[in-house]
Amino acid sequence: MTDAPGPFRRWVLAARPRTLPAAGVPVVVGSLLIRPLSVNWLNSVLCLLIALSLQVATNYANDYSDGLRGTDEKRVGPFRLTASRLVAAPSVRRAAYGGFAIACVAGLVLASRTTWWLVLIGATAVLAGWFYTGGPRPYGYYGFGELFVFVYFGLVATVGTAYVQHLTIPSRAWWLGVAAGFMACALLEANNLRDVDGDRAIGKKTLAARLGRRRSSWLYVLCVAGVAIGALVAGQLVVAFVAILVYVPALRYAFSARSGRELLPMLKYSARAQLQIGALLAVLLAANAYWG
Repeated sequence: MTDAPGPFRRWVLAARPRTLPAAGVPVVVGSLLIRPLSVNWLNSVLCLLIALSLQVATNYANDYSDGLRGTDEKRVGPFRLTASRLVAAPSVRRAAYGGFAIACVAGLVLASRTTWWLVLIGATAVLAGWFYTGGPRPYGYYGFGELFVFVYFGLVATVGTAYVQHLTIPSRAWWLGVAAGFMACALLEANNLRDVDGDRAIGKKTLAARLGRRRSSWLYVLCVAGVAIGALVAGQLVVAFVAILVYVPALRYAFSARSGRELLPMLKYSARAQLQIGALLAVLLAANAYWG
């Protein structure tokens, strides 16, 4: 492979940087929900470390498991370590374990500062990350990936971060968690829409693969609508309106005649939309605390 990425860059690409907003945005939002002027910075940093570590570890775990099954051979998405054979499978597995270990250590520190119930929640998150494509019956192969993403990168990340700030949960945290969850699902759908044909060929039954290229475009619409509704019910009318606007480029791709590799920009637009919405929410929450 003459154009293969270098030893460091291949690990960065396999970590799938464009998926990282799904981990970072709900933590930022959750940190600023209650008292933006008195953020518990240590707890916030721990939450961010946990979320990012889980995200990267899950991406490496997916790379490892899909690579062993051979399901990445016909896919057209981002660079894969295992399928490329540039990195030995055991090394990819160890990288996934390392990411999960970092999340566990940070989680234990956070639990010692707040509540030990977080250990149980964290354990389920690690298991969910590994068995997304790992194990004998990976639930990501049967159309349950959206549920995992919505729960852990939406509700758990947002509500959990809000709780560890001041050990209380405002009601709007749940609705902003809904918005964050649907943003994360939009990232997943952008990925799965691109891989519909390849997933069908190997028997991977994601929701997009079950519905097919044309009908699964409406799954993306549902995600965008969920973002807007969550923000609206949380009292963020401006964010709800802006959310619809910033997803327009990705929606155009979803309803275009493009397929496979031609849909690669859709993931970029989805990640950018999540970053824009997260930044707007952070500014509005901070401004409301300062001037409200």
